[in-house]
Amino acid sequence: MPHADKNILFIMCDQLRFDYLGCYGHPRLKTPNIDALAARGVRFTRAYVQSPVCGPSRMSYYTGRYMRSHGSNWNNFPLRIGEPTLGQHLKALGVRNVLVGKTHMTADDEGMERLGIPKGSVIGVEAAQCGFEPYERDDGLHPSRPGATRPAYDTYLEEHGFPARNPWEDRANSGLSADGQKQNGWLLAHADKEANVPEEHSETPYMTRRAMDFIREAKEDGRPWCLHLSYIKPHWPYIAPAPYHDMFTEADVQPAIRSDGERQNPHPVYGAFMDMRVSRNFSREEVRRRVIPAYMGLIKQIDDQLGVLFQFLDDEGLTDKTMIVFTSDHGDYLGDHWLGEKDLFHEVSVKVPLIVVDPSKEADAARGTTCDALVEAIDLAPTFIEHFGGEVPRHIVEGRSLKTLLRGERPPAWRQVAISEYDYSMLDSRRTLGRKPDECRLFMVFDGRFKYVHAPGFRPMLWDLQADPHEYRDLGDDPDFAAERGRLKEHLLAWALTDHNRITMSDATIETYGPARQMRGGILIGYWDEQEVAEARKAYGIE
Repeated sequence: MPHADKNILFIMCDQLRFDYLGCYGHPRLKTPNIDALAARGVRFTRAYVQSPVCGPSRMSYYTGRYMRSHGSNWNNFPLRIGEPTLGQHLKALGVRNVLVGKTHMTADDEGMERLGIPKGSVIGVEAAQCGFEPYERDDGLHPSRPGATRPAYDTYLEEHGFPARNPWEDRANSGLSADGQKQNGWLLAHADKEANVPEEHSETPYMTRRAMDFIREAKEDGRPWCLHLSYIKPHWPYIAPAPYHDMFTEADVQPAIRSDGERQNPHPVYGAFMDMRVSRNFSREEVRRRVIPAYMGLIKQIDDQLGVLFQFLDDEGLTDKTMIVFTSDHGDYLGDHWLGEKDLFHEVSVKVPLIVVDPSKEADAARGTTCDALVEAIDLAPTFIEHFGGEVPRHIVEGRSLKTLLRGERPPAWRQVAISEYDYSMLDSRRTLGRKPDECRLFMVFDGRFKYVHAPGFRPMLWDLQADPHEYRDLGDDPDFAAERGRLKEHLLAWALTDHNRITMSDATIETYGPARQMRGGILIGYWDEQEVAEARKAYGIE
């Protein structure tokens, strides 16, 4: 069983780019609390998510398995009943796995009904919440339809004097014009408005307080915990409360990472993505200048709230007992590469910030360091299991524990490539390209220099990040790089053929099988006579 004085605070932001933090090199956005966290732990410089979209990325974080394995390929694609989750692994160790904030989990209602699992039962709740104990779940998209369940944050806003049809949308994520008219925060044109709610009642401080509420209660409970504090921001709607709404200006907006050459005869999938409405708008400089200051303000608010939270851990005497992890589910193009949203594999989308503070003495040598090993989102699940003293079930969890890296050591056989996947069947691009839903898969293989994208039905994409760090030149059809494309495709093939569905039989159990076990069970296959059996029994040490 784990020690009662071991905990994990697992912080995730939504749609936070790795390069929009001070410690990752942003020249204008200062994030002293996140930077201080990096100074106490290890900052990973090459961390990649398993899919650059919320739902499948998070399902990979929460299961330790690739998208191809868990099958939740897009937002609101249910995670099938029976898929093992981090919560189940930790529960077996006596650890509470608790949620405050967002998961984007959709329950497999059909599967639970088929198996006769009541939604309100302990098993039903765990299955519906991706293995989390939902202290407070809020995915940040509050429904307005009649009969829909209202998240607690809506009730909170009403109780504090902010009534509305949909308080989340009409107050926390909308602004006001000069004459007092509501300005819809969904619209990019209104990103410069002050959110129509005081800062202390906006989403980020609210979720921070709810996390502290849980930690207080858990301290009395005494059991070890893993708290997933999953912030909704800086994900759109891009609108921030005062004073964060005008803390940054157009002067703070960095030049877009894009070239005119990218729009000249692009890969068909890339071209279709550039033609989406969100991409066309973010390709306009006036849109970037309007939205990015708000995006930066939302990040600054998160950093300030983390300062409050970290001080709280100090005051409660929990800092030295708590592993702290800070990351994101994916990035945000913000007009880079002529794209909006996060639907492809450029660094600004698929690479994420990852900072881990291991409080153990064994990690002292690595404090304040950076690590350039290729790590993946699925590596957190095995890291958490090991932190609480468990053994990682290798036939289920596909990630690799970061424990050794957190102690400043490099394992002798670390991964050679990082893998990410994308299913674009839910985008209008599918129709633009004339593809069927099962023909819309993309696969990224990155070896630290060359990034290869396999696009079934089309030629591949390839970038050389050593020669072209901004990923401007697609080498997917350049004959001089045929060998690199072939080499990385072999990595993809090897990964694709790796067994990933044998989750009910462990390697250790398989290793116990063999002739001796068969003989002990009275199974004699292929023996000629009694003498041969007797000799075998003696050789196997069977009396």
